[in-house]
Amino acid sequence: MEEKFDVLNELGEFTGKVASRKECHKNGLWHRAVYAFVIDENKNVLLQKRASKKRLWPNMWDVTVGGHVDSGEFGRQALIREAKEELGIEITDDDIKYLVGSTSINKQTDIINKHYNECYLITKNIDITNIKLQKDEVSEVKYFSKEELLERITNNYDGLAYKTGVWNFLKRILEKY
Repeated sequence: MEEKFDVLNELGEFTGKVASRKECHKNGLWHRAVYAFVIDENKNVLLQKRASKKRLWPNMWDVTVGGHVDSGEFGRQALIREAKEELGIEITDDDIKYLVGSTSINKQTDIINKHYNECYLITKNIDITNIKLQKDEVSEVKYFSKEELLERITNNYDGLAYKTGVWNFLKRILEKY
């Protein structure tokens, strides 16, 4: 069953229309997305490596968890769902701290991604040996030190999915953390 998203206008307001993932990406319709970084007690950041068959940024390191917000769903609900689907981890509403909202436009091949993003932080120790990867989405997970991630961001996002806004938010989090 194809995912359905609430269509937003350029101001981020709900239009009352619902469109499929394919329609949103083909026609450049604004829709909602969420992402979160998991940071453990030692200030290490858990990232996922995108599967090799992903259309955007294959084999690149990406946010811990993220995805689209389904029609009628709240961002926090989407984040909890995506964590379970992609990584097999249970998070609760109490684990999640909202940080910032942003917009992003990304055009690659035949995909026009226009997102209203919600960024969250999850401070939790997760044993990666218990993670169950959704293989068509994620090929690997790994904890990165604060220093290594700051170096990758500074070094033209070395090995990271090219989502500059996302990594700049993480840089700010790590500098304040």
